[in-house]
Amino acid sequence: MRTQKLSELAKTIRSKNAGVNKITFDIIFREPAQYERVKRSGAITRNSMAALYRIPPDRISDFVEYDPGLAIKFTLYRLKPSGSAGDGDIFGAQQYAPLLDVEIPA
Repeated sequence: MRTQKLSELAKTIRSKNAGVNKITFDIIFREPAQYERVKRSGAITRNSMAALYRIPPDRISDFVEYDPGLAIKFTLYRLKPSGSAGDGDIFGAQQYAPLLDVEIPA
C-alpha cells in the first residue's frame, strides 16, 4: 500500500504552549481532500498520538478534528510547568517533530 508522510500532506505542523501546563499541536491542511484523507486513515487519533509520544492517553486533554478549518488539534499536559527546572522546551515549539514522519495510507 502506498503511503505519504504527514509532512507532505499538511500545510502546517506545529506545537506551542497552551498555558503553563499544556502543549498544543496543530496540523493544518490546504486542501479538503488531504484533510479528509488523513482523517479517514485513522493515523491521527487520540490513541495514535499517545502511542507516538509514548504517553498514556489521559495525558491528552483535548483532541479535535475541526472540519471548517481543515485542521486537527490536540493538547497534552506537560510533566513539568513551562520554564520550571528540568523543562527542556519552555515554549513547547520543538515537540512537533515526531508528527512529520507519520505515514498516511493512500
